[in-house]
Amino acid sequence: MVFSALIGAEVKRKEDPHLLTGRGTFTANLKLPGMKYVAFVRSVFAHANIKGIDVEDARQRDGVVAVLTGEDLQDALKKIYPVLPPDENPTRRTFPLTVGRARYVGEPIAVVIADTPEIAEDALEDIFVDYEPLPAVATLEQADADDAPLVWDDAPGNVEHVFGKQHGDVDAAFANAHAVVKARLYQQRLAGAPMEPRAVAAAPDIATGGLTIWTATQTPHGVRSDISKTLGIADNLIRVIASDVGGGFGVKSGSYPEEHVLAALVQRFGIPLRWVETRSENLQATIQGRSQIADVEAAADEDGRITAVRMRILADTGAYPNATVLPNLTVMMSTGVYDIPNVDVEVKILFTNAVPIAPYRGAGRPEATYYIERLVDLVAHELDLDPVAVRRKNFIAPDAFPFKSPLGPMYDSGEYEKALNRLLEIADYEALRKEQSTRRENDDDRLLGIGVSSYVEMSGMGPFESATVRVNPSGAVTVYSGLMPQGQGNATAFAQIVADELGVDFDQVEVKFGDTASVAMGIGTFASRGLTVGGTAMIYAARQVRDKALKFAANMLEAAPEDVEYKEGKYQVKGVPDRALTLAEIAHQAHFGELPPDTTPGLEVTEFHRPPGIIFPFGAHLAIVEVERDTGIIHLRDYYAVDDCGVRINPMIVEGQIHGGIVQGIGQALMEIAAYDEAGQLVSGTFMDYHIPRAGDFSHFTTDATETPTPHSPLGAKGIGEAATIGATPAVVNAVMDALKPFGVRHIDMPLWPVKVWQAMQSTD
Repeated sequence: MVFSALIGAEVKRKEDPHLLTGRGTFTANLKLPGMKYVAFVRSVFAHANIKGIDVEDARQRDGVVAVLTGEDLQDALKKIYPVLPPDENPTRRTFPLTVGRARYVGEPIAVVIADTPEIAEDALEDIFVDYEPLPAVATLEQADADDAPLVWDDAPGNVEHVFGKQHGDVDAAFANAHAVVKARLYQQRLAGAPMEPRAVAAAPDIATGGLTIWTATQTPHGVRSDISKTLGIADNLIRVIASDVGGGFGVKSGSYPEEHVLAALVQRFGIPLRWVETRSENLQATIQGRSQIADVEAAADEDGRITAVRMRILADTGAYPNATVLPNLTVMMSTGVYDIPNVDVEVKILFTNAVPIAPYRGAGRPEATYYIERLVDLVAHELDLDPVAVRRKNFIAPDAFPFKSPLGPMYDSGEYEKALNRLLEIADYEALRKEQSTRRENDDDRLLGIGVSSYVEMSGMGPFESATVRVNPSGAVTVYSGLMPQGQGNATAFAQIVADELGVDFDQVEVKFGDTASVAMGIGTFASRGLTVGGTAMIYAARQVRDKALKFAANMLEAAPEDVEYKEGKYQVKGVPDRALTLAEIAHQAHFGELPPDTTPGLEVTEFHRPPGIIFPFGAHLAIVEVERDTGIIHLRDYYAVDDCGVRINPMIVEGQIHGGIVQGIGQALMEIAAYDEAGQLVSGTFMDYHIPRAGDFSHFTTDATETPTPHSPLGAKGIGEAATIGATPAVVNAVMDALKPFGVRHIDMPLWPVKVWQAMQSTD
């Protein structure tokens, strides 16, 4: 057999056959003997005292097993939701089933258990909640007002915290600037809207006195740890299983009230329970992303060199401090790919009476990229320079890496102009500008716009990830990872890595995730960390297994260990390929045969990898739009992307991640918004109102790559899961603003609905 390396090969995904043939195992499909069904009463007010809850009529309904309020579960659940580190403010928490006060529409306040899902839902109508409505702040502007009602009494001004970074003499740079540009930029709230809403099932474990929880989550071990804290029982009595998860995009990371409540109910009643989120509940009660307002300004010289940037950002954290570190990342990444000597960026994080903000694809970095990329285009507009020229003028030089950003991060590696040059080449940028000039001269009915963005993002976050590589006696390999993918293709990539490292057939590698009873403690899949941290743990574990196999091989070949090597899938005496063994032969010996001294049976290693530093993928995107002059309708004509994620383990999987990321980035630019009215009512609570992208909304995507390996991993790979989302949004907005340049339009806030574009054109007539 000719050995063929798998790293870099476009191997078909291991994950797909069972999904495509209807054999996926999702929590919503789980049925257990004696299972009952759960539904939640949710607050109809954004802010209200709960004076009483009358559940007696619901309890009398046929088929209802139990109805409980938060007060009924106070003895079973601790008031530590959201589950935060010990140093966080302990007063800004609630019971998973809230008691006393509701702080956003959709917050769970009572629960029904019934024989069928339908009976549980019907029983909700029998429950009367006595609310005392309170003034609410649903938007950042409301929350930041001087006389704003308080979400939390101990948070004056609704401020959760303030975080800032400064470097250089910003005031002097602005005072001496040739040009200064300013803008107020909005980042609207977004819903993750995964194909599969959340779902939770739980059952008692008779043997241990604990329980098993099935949940659609990105972080099984995290859910286990959180429930252990709220229930007050040991984590080894809780087993969490995440089987197939139908999309996450960050909104299924961390634990939710419903998981804690079902765990407590199972402990109390000793029966299996299941809850499946409706789409309306998903849009109303599942965490959301973005939601910022930034006042940004840049100082530049006459050649387009940006000498200073100042930003003052308001960031929404929603009703509870679920993930308040995310706006800090916006601050730290707000200079992007540019070497800007003077910087002053500050963010003020505010509470609002809305569903909490937490990770959503990109999580803090898309906001930063949007701000700096819009500023670069505004500088180009002000100085009448090509936006590409301004970017080139300000890029961090390739020989400056590793580069210490003035805002804190240490960029590992990058060649930003190389990626941009490749982008301009594949898009034929010069020809596009000529076409634009001709069409403007002819007063074309469709306005051509060309938008560019250059981005850098951070991936590979710690604190660690686990991997177990087990060679079975047959030579087949079972791999366990602490990650929990939701479509990323980790099983395929890890099988490729392990197959190459050990010399086993790709089809003989089985990869397992998502069961805390069998998988070593892991952190989970989010923040583009799957391959960079989990994959690195996997390669280190596989190499330790290979080193042990080499010792066994030396004993079997009657050779000195230093004279045996692994080469092209075989374990052989150096220079003597005829004296070679397969992994299967070694594995059988490792389990059943005579072993060399000072060795133990078996071929199995568990590795915990703690990354030495953050990894920084980057790239450049270009969008081409046509805007109808008479209607403001935007047509995406073409889209080009050059993404640098270092070494690509499986280029086909990378392409899939890029395509999906582009779609979500464009969705924010043109369509999506989770909108609340002044009373805190969600007005985009169905897919009739929340416009997610569809296939027909897009043009063909042309993708390409540059390759700049990271020094922080032997794989050389950087994250790719969020990169394209980060690059896409500013590229599209820049393209639309470029199309409207003849009208003098400098900026329109997202989403760029046709009515906004049309109104902007009319206002400049």
